[in-house]
Amino acid sequence: MAFQVVWRLGLLVLSLLAASIIVFVVMNVLPGNPAAVILGTQATPVAIETLSRQLGLDQPAIVRYFEWLGGMLHGDFGISYVQRIPVAPLIAERLAVTVPLAVYATVISLVISVPLGIVAGLNHRNWVGTSISAFSVGGLSIPAFWLGLILAALFAVRLHWFPVIGFVPWSEDPLQSIQSLTLPALALGLIQAAVLTRYIRSAVIEVQGEDFLRTARANGLTFGQAIRRHGLRNAAIPVVTVIGLSVTSLLVGAIVIENVFALPALGLLLLQSISNRDLITVQDLVMVLTAFVLVVNFLTDLGYRFLDPRLRTAS
Repeated sequence: MAFQVVWRLGLLVLSLLAASIIVFVVMNVLPGNPAAVILGTQATPVAIETLSRQLGLDQPAIVRYFEWLGGMLHGDFGISYVQRIPVAPLIAERLAVTVPLAVYATVISLVISVPLGIVAGLNHRNWVGTSISAFSVGGLSIPAFWLGLILAALFAVRLHWFPVIGFVPWSEDPLQSIQSLTLPALALGLIQAAVLTRYIRSAVIEVQGEDFLRTARANGLTFGQAIRRHGLRNAAIPVVTVIGLSVTSLLVGAIVIENVFALPALGLLLLQSISNRDLITVQDLVMVLTAFVLVVNFLTDLGYRFLDPRLRTAS
């Protein structure tokens, strides 16, 4: 098991390195000069050349890549081309909104999907399971941003229970910060709950036909006892992978829903940086999101192996 963890940790490092190369190459093959965009259409060639030199854009690509990579390893993500401030604290400030939003939505989706999926799987032959399945199918067909608008119109505009847009910093009022994230988290979490409910339902139905469950029943356990002691743990094995994928999709979905509720998070920063052609900020943001996805996949793989003893002893 220890060897497998070290092996996969090495693969994670190699994946991050490969991702950094791809992100850097893609960002630097885009047409146009950031210095020219910053200075505007009236800029002279001399001014563009001078600013390019100040931004380090005149250096060879390989030099700029290793400077960027080395800086990230030390927490230095460079200086924003447009805002002329360090990118690292700028991203950290926005992550303080995006990450709690993704976590909040994940908790909501699990709280809803786990009991519903188990109940639907155990009652898949009657109206209870059918009703839950209908809910999950309906949830799959609803875009998160549309659901966000509906929730805002109902709970913010009409009932005034939550703020419509904006975000109160955590340092000012944590309770209001949570309130600001509740509607977008619900929009993300409800949609993801519909996805997870279907997977959990399928896993519970499948595990009911396994030989080990019938053996447990033959040894004197009731159906409920067999499900609780053996069934749910084994049903959780394939679901863990889906949950890991759902976390990454929630992060990506958060970037979209943040703009619906005008949250000062990664989504708004990414759109502003793209429109201003602040390529160093876009490059850093894409790398941060890529690293998050790879790390979540790594942790998901570890969780999968923890739940399945057969994979711990596999070579």
